[in-house]
Amino acid sequence: MEKISSEELIAAVESCSEIVKTEIDRVTADSRQAGKGALFVAVRGERFDGHDFVGQALDKGAELALVEKLVPGVPADRQVVVRDTLEAYGRIGAYNRSKFKGTVIGLTGSAGKTTTKEEIRFALSRFGSVYATSGNHNNHIGVPMSLCEMDMNADYAVIEMGMSAKGEISRLTSYVKPDLALVTNVYPMHIEFFENFEGIAEAKAEIFEGLKTGGTAVINEDTNFADVLEKRALEHGARVVKFGRRHHYDGKLELEQDGEAQLYNAWATLAVVDALGLDADKAASALKDFGALPGRGKSYRLKLPAGGVFTLIDDSYSGQPEAMKIAIDGLDKMSCAGRKIAVLGKMAELGETSEARHKEIGERLSGSSVDIAVGVCPEMKTMLAELRPDQEKHYFADKEGVAEFLLNNLLQNNDILLIKGARYSSKLYQVTDALLKGLEKA
Repeated sequence: MEKISSEELIAAVESCSEIVKTEIDRVTADSRQAGKGALFVAVRGERFDGHDFVGQALDKGAELALVEKLVPGVPADRQVVVRDTLEAYGRIGAYNRSKFKGTVIGLTGSAGKTTTKEEIRFALSRFGSVYATSGNHNNHIGVPMSLCEMDMNADYAVIEMGMSAKGEISRLTSYVKPDLALVTNVYPMHIEFFENFEGIAEAKAEIFEGLKTGGTAVINEDTNFADVLEKRALEHGARVVKFGRRHHYDGKLELEQDGEAQLYNAWATLAVVDALGLDADKAASALKDFGALPGRGKSYRLKLPAGGVFTLIDDSYSGQPEAMKIAIDGLDKMSCAGRKIAVLGKMAELGETSEARHKEIGERLSGSSVDIAVGVCPEMKTMLAELRPDQEKHYFADKEGVAEFLLNNLLQNNDILLIKGARYSSKLYQVTDALLKGLEKA
C-alpha cells in the first residue's frame, strides 16, 4: 500500500483521536506481524479480542493501533479510537483502493470463486501485471486486508468476495468499488441463513452495488436465478455480459482438466477478458497451462506401498451440495482401469434441508459408476443408505483412521480416489495431507 499519514488515517476512519504524527505503510490484524510502519487493527473475534494484544503490537514496532476503546497502559496518542474496528479496517482498504489507477475486478459466487479468481489472474498476466486476493481471504477481514496489500503499480486487481448472510457483499463491494463484477453461480449454500433460495441470489447480486456508473456485470446465464442477477445489475446501471451454454468463447479451448465446473470457470474467465477489451484468443491459449489448485480438484499419481499406482483427486476444500454433485459427475465420467472410490464428508450450513440434501448425494452416487463410497461424519449415513447393493460402502464417524484404512484395506492398482468435503466441517484435507506425505509420487 502507499504510505498513509496520520492525518489521512484519521480522516479515512472518521476518528476524533489526537495521535502522533507518523506514517503507516501496512495494516495487520495479527499482532505477531506488527512492526515498523504497521497499523495494528484490534479486531474482536469469538475466541479472542485484539485489544488484549495492542501493547504487544506496539512493542513490536507498530506505529499505531486501531481500537474501539483506549487500552490502559498504552500511550493514548498511539491509539486511533473508532466505533467499529472492522468497519474502519474496510474504510482504510477503500481509501487505498481509491488511489489505485488500474482496473479492479470483483467476483463472488457460491462455488468456484477462488479457482476462477486464480484463473482470471493467470489469464490477465498475459496482458499486464496483476494483483489478486491471496488464497481465499474473501470475508470481512480478508477483503480489507487484500485492499490494503494491493500492489499499487499493478495493471489489474482481482478481489474475491464471500458471504454467508444478507448485506455482507454489500459492505465488501462498497470498499472494493469494482470496475467489473462477476457472479460465478448461485447455489443453495448457507441456506440456513436465508428465508429462501432466491435470497441467496439477491445477496450475491449485492456486488453490483459497488460498480461505478457504466461498469460491467458478468453473469452466468445458466445459473439459478440468473434473471435476478441481471435485473439487479441493470438497476445499478451496469453493462451486462453473459456467459454459459448460449454465450461463450467459441474459439479453440484446451483445459488441463475436463469437467463442467472447469469449463464454466474458463468461460467466466474469458468473458471477463473479452469484456475488458482484451484478446480472448490469447487468454484461451494461455489457459491450457492453468492447473487445478490444491484442495480444489488437483490430481496426483501416487505409488502404493505394496506396488501399483493410483490417482488421488484432492477436492477437499468445499463440500456444498452442488460442488459435491459436480465432483461425483466428474468421477463418473472418468475412464478407469481400476475402481472408482469416493470419500465424502458432511455438508454444513444446510439447515432443515440437511437430510434431504445428503440423500440427494446418495442418489447421485447410486446412479453413477462409482464402485466404493466412504462416508465421513454421522450425516453421511443418510447418503450411504441410498447406494445400490453392488456398491461397496464404509462409514467413519470422523476423519480419524480414514487414511490408514484407505492405504491398508482399500486402495489397489489403477484406482481413482476422490476426496471431497468441506475443509472446516469434515477436515478431509487432513486425509489428503496424510496420503501426500506418506506416499511417493509416481
